[in-house]
Amino acid sequence: MLSQVSIEHHVSSNENPPMHTSRSFAAAVCVTTLLLTACARDAAPPDAAAASVDPLSIHRQALTLDTHLDTPMWLSVEGWRIEDRHSVADDGSQVDLPRIEDGALDGGFWATYIPQGPLTPEGRAAALQAGLTRIGEIRTMVETHPDRFALALQAEDAARIAATGRHFVFLSMENGYPLGLEPVALLARFYDLGLRMASPVHFLNNDLATSSTDANAAGLPGLTPLGEQWVAEANRLGILIDASHASDAALDKMLELSRAPIILSHSGARAVFDHPRNLDDEHLRRVADSGGVIQVTAYSDYLIANAPNAERQAAIRDARAGASRTLEGRRAQQAKLREVDARYPANRASIDDFINHLLHVIRVAGVDHAGIGLDFDGGGGVTGLDEASDYPRITERLLAEGYSREDVEKIWGGNALRVLAQAQQLAGPAQR
Repeated sequence: MLSQVSIEHHVSSNENPPMHTSRSFAAAVCVTTLLLTACARDAAPPDAAAASVDPLSIHRQALTLDTHLDTPMWLSVEGWRIEDRHSVADDGSQVDLPRIEDGALDGGFWATYIPQGPLTPEGRAAALQAGLTRIGEIRTMVETHPDRFALALQAEDAARIAATGRHFVFLSMENGYPLGLEPVALLARFYDLGLRMASPVHFLNNDLATSSTDANAAGLPGLTPLGEQWVAEANRLGILIDASHASDAALDKMLELSRAPIILSHSGARAVFDHPRNLDDEHLRRVADSGGVIQVTAYSDYLIANAPNAERQAAIRDARAGASRTLEGRRAQQAKLREVDARYPANRASIDDFINHLLHVIRVAGVDHAGIGLDFDGGGGVTGLDEASDYPRITERLLAEGYSREDVEKIWGGNALRVLAQAQQLAGPAQR
């Protein structure tokens, strides 16, 4: 793992510096941006040509990205290697190089996720160190496999890197807890390390924002004064703001304050399943009206209802207690979780449920404002869409619904890259 000093030095010596002359991609961004205010919100009409095309061929030709990969949590597990083929059944992991290549995923946003802890000096300091360590682990993965991965810093880097046969890696932050009480200085520090997308909050309220799943969020302002500073600094730097996990009040405030469009990197549709992590139709339209994008998650608990089962939840907590830092330990843990499923069966969402959420987002927000963020390795995964090799199934289903090749390309990456490009175009002059 790189030291903190070497990590910060390495950004300036990136061996694959961003190129700003990718004319074909830039043109696509400009065209899509011009269409923002003109595009219709209705679902695309059936495409007669779709029935005659090969879905896998279209999938492989599209520039594909997933905006929420929690796979970095595996990078510190002893014995687990990104270049090896793993399986959900064996160790619980969902993404590795062999499965990425099976699923023809060109790249994505690899998350620096730090669970919310105490809002104390000690807690904040520990979160900062954990965040720096995690972002260093992701960069080490890229630098150790220069023939397979490349760090992406600008939106146009994605197409350039994919054209070389490598997978592009954007860096994101899920939860602003590592920024503590210094969101301006520390967000800039993480930007210098390569951070290009960030969310302010996770399951619990913190120093920046209120969470959609924190019972104590009711009646509180969506963003704290520090959170408002965080939005302004993200805009100045050209960091794409991610509102997944934020409360409705926090989302409203981000939409009000942000000069750039925002993204929800892994969320669902509340009209399909009424869960606070999902967006109601009004917010779907508001995000779209601002030029933003809603990336649909495959997290089962946010897609379908399940009757509460205290015994099952207790058994799951016991099985996950003391998360092992070794591959063998993870395999043992996965075996325990299979026993829990057998003893206390529960409903699990399927790819059909995921598609229902995705289609609803497309119908309400428009095909220019929808995308894919499955939350693999962070709890995501449904029956039929459980690991990276399954990505082409989404393309197959979209084509079967009558969406065109162009629609598929927007949903699979064009929309997310457009809003990242817009955030970067609106950044302060020193960051362009």
